[in-house]
Amino acid sequence: MKKDFLSIRDRTREEILATLSLASTVKSHPEKFASSLKGRTLAMIFEKPSLRTRATFDIGIQQLGGFSLLLLPTEINLGKRESLYDVTKNLERMVQGIMIRTFSHQVVLDMARFASVPVINGLTDYSHPCQAMADYFTIQETKGSLAGLKLCYVGDGNNVAHSLMFAGARLGVHVTITCPKGYEPNPDALRLAMDDASLSGASIEISHDPDTAVHAADVVYTDVWASMGQESEAEERRKIFQPFQVNRKLMGKAKPGAIFMHCLPAHRGDEVTDEVIDAEYSVVFQQAENRLHVQKAIMLQLMQ
Repeated sequence: MKKDFLSIRDRTREEILATLSLASTVKSHPEKFASSLKGRTLAMIFEKPSLRTRATFDIGIQQLGGFSLLLLPTEINLGKRESLYDVTKNLERMVQGIMIRTFSHQVVLDMARFASVPVINGLTDYSHPCQAMADYFTIQETKGSLAGLKLCYVGDGNNVAHSLMFAGARLGVHVTITCPKGYEPNPDALRLAMDDASLSGASIEISHDPDTAVHAADVVYTDVWASMGQESEAEERRKIFQPFQVNRKLMGKAKPGAIFMHCLPAHRGDEVTDEVIDAEYSVVFQQAENRLHVQKAIMLQLMQ
């Protein structure tokens, strides 16, 4: 297994399943791991605001017996007050792992290249691998298995969509991304996912018709229409994406027993209605909790 966790594509199918299995054990028997990372410190760099990433990594490392160090933009001003290289070379002498939540994916790649300690991607504009790991862990918990399921992602072809495709392609899950024209996933990310899918028996499809796309879906997933950094486009996107709102009518076109997922935060009334996100088939808060268990598993694999 590689030193870092930067993308789902860093891991083979077997390695992903091993992480999910460990996450299940950690969730069921947290007491067994209470001292596993005793004396170890995780530096947490946040250039984007966070609730779930902050809470789950912070709580997670402490539940494993370790410590966390929170570093905010006002404190380090990465790349401006001090170079990325210098920040990384300082931290590697003080901590046993670095989690970074930032804008540019290249920052994460460079930090991992500079660092002798593990680097974990807490989110970039290109990918959100920890989220996707928690998502597939939640699907596995709910559905019992993964291979052969259909996941339909409704909305912007963003970082979450990329990681869902990457993981689905590795795990044999059929992933359909349905979005307005012009808002498709990054072409390179799509190509990589399709290449992986050809080896696992999965399929990756792009659709511009949500009614057709969600047909026979086991999982319907959405995200905000305007991500962090796209606030100026929010009003325009609201008009363009309105036909892609996940409401009761759209969920009714999915397979009976389908679950609803959202990585949160949700803009209720935009990408999803209250009647869907609060329905019995919604697993959004189970998803959020599972970030904790999956990330504990990732830290255990990288920092022990």
